[in-house]
This record gives sequence, C-alpha cells and structure tokens, in this order.
Amino acid sequence: MFETFRHHDIRYLFYIGGNDSAETANIILECARNENYPIRVFHVPKTIDNDLRVTDHCPGYGSAAKFVAQAFLGDNLDNRSLPGIKVNVIMGRHAGWLTAASTLARRREDDGPHLVYVPEVDFSLDAFAADVDRVYSKLGRCLIAASEGIHDAKGKPIYESKEVDAHGNVQLSGSGALGDWLAAQIKARLGEKLRVRADTYGYLQRSFAGVVSDVDASEAREVGRTAVRAAVAGDAPHGTIVIRREGERGSYRARFERGELEDVAKVTRPLESRYLAGKNDIAPEFAEYARPLVGRLPTVGWFEGTRVPRRLG
Repeated sequence: MFETFRHHDIRYLFYIGGNDSAETANIILECARNENYPIRVFHVPKTIDNDLRVTDHCPGYGSAAKFVAQAFLGDNLDNRSLPGIKVNVIMGRHAGWLTAASTLARRREDDGPHLVYVPEVDFSLDAFAADVDRVYSKLGRCLIAASEGIHDAKGKPIYESKEVDAHGNVQLSGSGALGDWLAAQIKARLGEKLRVRADTYGYLQRSFAGVVSDVDASEAREVGRTAVRAAVAGDAPHGTIVIRREGERGSYRARFERGELEDVAKVTRPLESRYLAGKNDIAPEFAEYARPLVGRLPTVGWFEGTRVPRRLG
C-alpha cells in the first residue's frame, strides 16, 4: 500500500465505511507513522447499521431504514389480507437500529410488526413462542421483525455460519437460515398446520435503487465534503466526521464536524436502552429519532389520506 502511495505521491486518504473501516484507517495511520510517511487519513462514516459511536447517526442508515419501513408497510397489508405468521430477518449484528425502523410502518393499533427482537436483548425461544402464540391468538396473524444478530443469554448467536470476514465477523446475512429456523420452531411448537413464512432482507436493504432518503443522500455528500475541508485545512492530520443533531423538538437540523478517529475505530454503539420497550418491542420515542432521517413514507390503504364521503340522505 505504501509503495503505491509513494509511487503516486498520495498525501490524503479518505476511507469510507463503518467501525471496521475506521479501525482499518487507524491501522493505516499507525503504519504511516512507523514509516515516517506524511499522509492525512480521514474516516468518512457510512454504515446502514447506524452503530458508530460519538455521531448522532450514520449516512446510509436513513435510506436502509426507509427500505425496511416500506417493506413492512406492504408486508403488513399482505399479512392482513392473507393472515398467518411472518418472520422478517433484518441486518444488525450487534445493534438493532435497522430492525427498530420496522416500527415506522405502524399506522393503526393492530399494525405490524407486532413483535420486534434486537441484539440488545437476550433472545429466549420459549418466550418467543409464547409471544407469537399470544399475538396470533388475539389478532389471527403475527408479523415479526428480528435482527440477524439475536443471541441467547450466553451471548451465542441463534444462528452462526462457519464463514467469517477479514475482521473475524461471522457471516450472518448470507442465507435465510435464521428465518427458516425460526419459522420451523413456530410450527413445531404452535402447530404444523399454521401458515408460517420467513424472509431475509439481506443485501437488498442496503442497495435498493429508488428507495433513498433525501436527508440521507444530502448528508452522505456533506460528510465527504467536511472530511476534505478538515484534511486540507491542516489543523489535524487525521480524524472522522461526526454528525450533530440540532433544532428544537419536532424540527431537525444537522451540523458536521471533525472527531477523533480512535473514538469510532472498531467499537460498536448499540440501540439505546431508552428506545427499547421490554424484551420484544421498540418504544414510541424511537420514531421521533428516526423519522427525520427516513423522510416521508408512502401512503397505503384506503384509511390513509382518504376522505370518506358522508352518507347522502
């Protein structure tokens, strides 16, 4: 890498990504110091997991969250018209931010997701089966959002593959194994004749063309601009870009500034406890945090945005 830097006289490096990318940028910075190579290294945040510390949120999250919310909007209508039990598995190895976005799809009291499971809460199969049985008995249907990283009380993932990436992370979204396993457990415990289906959103949620948050797109460009300004200004030879939320309650405005690279390298920011509602749901306060980042969602169903005419006579 440094041979390439020297050959092309590269003096600035901008590394775009999440906490593993921030760690890589930090390693490159340390190597540059050891080799006495003058280069400015800046981490530019981008992760749909929204799990970088220090910053309010991460570019990429708003658009991915919009996809998840819209998918649940439609899935809820499908589940209502053809009742059954549906499990949707969403990205989130250690943090439930993206899974929590599924709750933005709720419009009426009986809308799904009816149950939400995130890595911040230990997962119990017995409690899960009881939850599904309770909701299904009451509504005649049940829509479930589950993070790919849900784990038991010992911290062991409910499903693990043997495949790992360069940072040692176990592959979780490469197949529908977790969703299929949960569906099979529901049938085994609650009845083989139940209509149970499972989907794994996988890579679609981070790359679905056309589902883009305007705020997210704008902020993604701005963190890049801010990184270049900070690097060229020369006040600090390295860093990351942090988004600060400003404005009164009910309004949204963002400010961009430089932060310390070591504060975001490798470490993960979990979904905050104030956004959790027990062991199987997300608190209403989360919507206030997420809505400005996601933007407007589609209007679905006759009951939304429709003026019902008065009966004549």
